[in-house]
Amino acid sequence: MTVPLLAAALVALPVAALLWSVLSTDRGEMRAVQANLSRGLAADPAAAQKAGLSGALEALGRRITPASYIRRLDSLLARAGRPSSLPLGRLLAAKPALAGAGLAVSVLMLSGSPQPMIRLVAVFLPVFGYAVPDLLLYSRGLERQTAIQRELPNTLDQLLISVEAGLGFEAAVSRAAATGRGPFAQELSRTLQDMQVGRTRRAAYLGLAERSTVPEVRSFVQAVVQADAYGIAISQVLRVQAKAMRVKRRQRAEQQAMKLPVKVLFPLLFFIFPVLFIAILGPAVINAIATFQGSH
Repeated sequence: MTVPLLAAALVALPVAALLWSVLSTDRGEMRAVQANLSRGLAADPAAAQKAGLSGALEALGRRITPASYIRRLDSLLARAGRPSSLPLGRLLAAKPALAGAGLAVSVLMLSGSPQPMIRLVAVFLPVFGYAVPDLLLYSRGLERQTAIQRELPNTLDQLLISVEAGLGFEAAVSRAAATGRGPFAQELSRTLQDMQVGRTRRAAYLGLAERSTVPEVRSFVQAVVQADAYGIAISQVLRVQAKAMRVKRRQRAEQQAMKLPVKVLFPLLFFIFPVLFIAILGPAVINAIATFQGSH
């Protein structure tokens, strides 16, 4: 039973990786630019964009996916930074393609082995293929939100220094977005772009909070919105927020340091202690065995 499972895994994983790489690679960037430039000139640009296998898979994905689930995927994309290589349409196209690949592998597995475990794995494969894009997107979103959490205290310090030096708040935000290189700088740039296209400051910053799951970001946005509504000096708000973020960063570091002994315990028990026992007690056990055999 182990050999068929291993063979199925060796077949399913490369097929899924190949389909994911094909569907997630942005090979049509030039065609997309040309389509945007020629929008409105062609008789039916929407139909032209839907042509091909990718368009058919995207249409199938939109047809079988509920609207609430599409909104959830869009939220996951926003938290992951909306990677250019994986727009929402390509994500919807990848899900049925991977599910179909998993179904094909399941059919091969069921035709070759009637064992119950093989049947269970075969039933699970299409579901797993359909959920692979969600898992990868969720993982990328978690990494990005963690990077935002690490970047936030330094960015607030930079905003505070800029405001106290005489810059306006939007100018300080623009400077932090221009000089920053992390995901929080990208989110600040997105917020400034939202205000430039006509959104109010409140709506733009609330959008920043919606695109992030970091509690510190939401606290910062709430403080900025309240300061704008009640006329509070933004330098005072930034000073309080920067101090609070530094305290939380120190608390997170202390918390991680307290978790370290627990994380080290399992490697010690399963990898280091057995080797030490063998090195220390091994000669004594060998001598004891030799003495016992010599006495007989």
